[in-house]
Amino acid sequence: MFDSLSDRLSEAFKKFKGHGRLDEKNIQDGLREVRLALLEADVNFKVVKDFVDRVRERALGRDVLGSLTPGQQIVKVVNDELVELLGGESQGLALDRRPLRIMLVGLQGSGKTTSAAKLALYLRREGLKPYLVPADVYRPAAIEQIQTLARQLDVPVHASTPDMNPVDICREAMAAAHEAGCDALLYDTAGRLHIDETLMDELSAIKAACSPQEILLVADAMTGQDAVTVAQSFNELLDLTGVVLTKMDGDARGGAALSIKSVTGKPIKLVGVGEKLSDLEPFHPDRAASRILGMGDVLTLIEKAQTEFDEGEAEKLADKMLKSKFDLEDFRVQMRRIKKMGSIEGLLKLVPGMGGLVKNLGQAQMPEKELKRTEAIIGSMTMFERRNPAALNASRKARVARGAGVSVQEVNVLLKNFGRMSKMMKDMVGGEAKPGKGLPGMPAGLPGMPGMPGMGEGPDQGSARRKLSKKALAERRKKKLKKKQRKKR
Repeated sequence: MFDSLSDRLSEAFKKFKGHGRLDEKNIQDGLREVRLALLEADVNFKVVKDFVDRVRERALGRDVLGSLTPGQQIVKVVNDELVELLGGESQGLALDRRPLRIMLVGLQGSGKTTSAAKLALYLRREGLKPYLVPADVYRPAAIEQIQTLARQLDVPVHASTPDMNPVDICREAMAAAHEAGCDALLYDTAGRLHIDETLMDELSAIKAACSPQEILLVADAMTGQDAVTVAQSFNELLDLTGVVLTKMDGDARGGAALSIKSVTGKPIKLVGVGEKLSDLEPFHPDRAASRILGMGDVLTLIEKAQTEFDEGEAEKLADKMLKSKFDLEDFRVQMRRIKKMGSIEGLLKLVPGMGGLVKNLGQAQMPEKELKRTEAIIGSMTMFERRNPAALNASRKARVARGAGVSVQEVNVLLKNFGRMSKMMKDMVGGEAKPGKGLPGMPAGLPGMPGMPGMGEGPDQGSARRKLSKKALAERRKKKLKKKQRKKR
C-alpha cells in the first residue's frame, strides 16, 4: 500500500545530501517534497501541515551526529513523527475482559462480515472461544455468508433469521453464547451505502442493549479520505474504541491509515492484509513507519515465520542439511510453508534494505509461477524419487515431465539447481549460519531463496552459491598465497 509514498519520500530525502548541517534552507527544500509526497498519498491536508511543522521544528539547527548524513538525521526525525502520526504505541483489543463483546460497525461493502470471521480466528489463536452473531437482516444472504464462514472455521454462530429484530438478536446472543461456553461475542451489524439516521439509531440501540467493550469501525483503506470522514461520523455517535482497516494489501495510497488517528483520535487496532481468513494482523505504528521509510519490518517477518515453522522441526531440518539428507520432499514441505507466509516479494520487503532491491529486480526476478511449476514437478514424482533424487533416470524423468506438463529439460534444470542448493545449504549450516541462528523459528538458510530450483539465476545467485564455510575459505587463501610465492620464485 505504501510503495508510492516510500518512493516519493526516498526522493525527498536525497535533497539533504551534501550538507553538513540541517539549516532552514535545506530543510525547507526537503520538506517541500515530503509535503507533496504526503498530499499525493491522500493524507488529510491539515494533518500534513501539522506533521511538516513538527518535523521542521525538531530538525532545524541539528548538527549531524558522527558519521550520519543530514539525510539520515531527517529520516530519524520523520520516522519518529510518523510513529506518532500513526498512533504512537500499539493498542490492542481488551482481551483480558470476559466475556468480551465486540461490535463491528461500518458502511456496506467495507468488509465487516469477512472481518468478523477473521477476528474470530484471531481471538481463537489468543485463547478465547468466539461466538459469531449475524445481526445484518437487511442485506441479502448476509446471514448465510457468516454461517458459511463460521463452518469453515468451526466456530459457533447464532441462529439468526432475516425476520428477526437486530437488537433482539444481539441481546439473545449473550445468553446463547454463555450456554455454548463462549467468552467472546462478535456482533456483525448492518451497514448502508451511506450514513443515515435509521442506521445510527439501530446501532445506538444495540450498543445500549449489549454494552460492548470494543466498538470497532471496519473501514476500507482503498477509500482514502472518505474512510476518515466515515470514522468521524460513527465516532461522534458511538464513541468508537478503534478502527479495523481492510484491504491494506491493495494499491491504495495509504492516506486513511496516516490520517485516521489524528482526525478522530481513535487508534487503528487491526489491519486486513489479504483475502485469507488468517490475514488479520495487529497494527503496529512503529513497524508501519519503518515500512514506509523502506527500513523493513523484521519483527513482523519473525512473527510470520514462527506461525509456520516449529523450532524442533527447524533443528531437524538443519541436521538434515548438515548430513546431506535434505531431499525434494523436505524442500516441497518448506516451500509450502514459505508460501503460506506470503509472496516472496512481500517477504523481501520486510527485510531491511531489500525494498529497493525488489523494485529494481522487477517481476522477472519474482517468478511466483516458477514456484508453482517447481511444486508441480516434485508432485509428479513418487515418494521414493523425492527421497532419492539420484534415482531419477531418463525414463523416470520423462514420466515426471508428462505428469507435470513440462519438458524433460525443465526437470533436469530443477534437479541440477537442487543439487547446487543442497551443497550451498550444507555449507551455510556447517559454516557461519549454524542451527538456531538467524530468525527465530526459521530453519537456517531458508530453502528456495538463492538458487531455487526452476528459478534460474538472478544477478546475486552466482556469488551466493560460492559462499563456503570458514574452513574452505581459509584453504582457498592458502592456495592463493602459495601460488603467489611460486610466481615470485
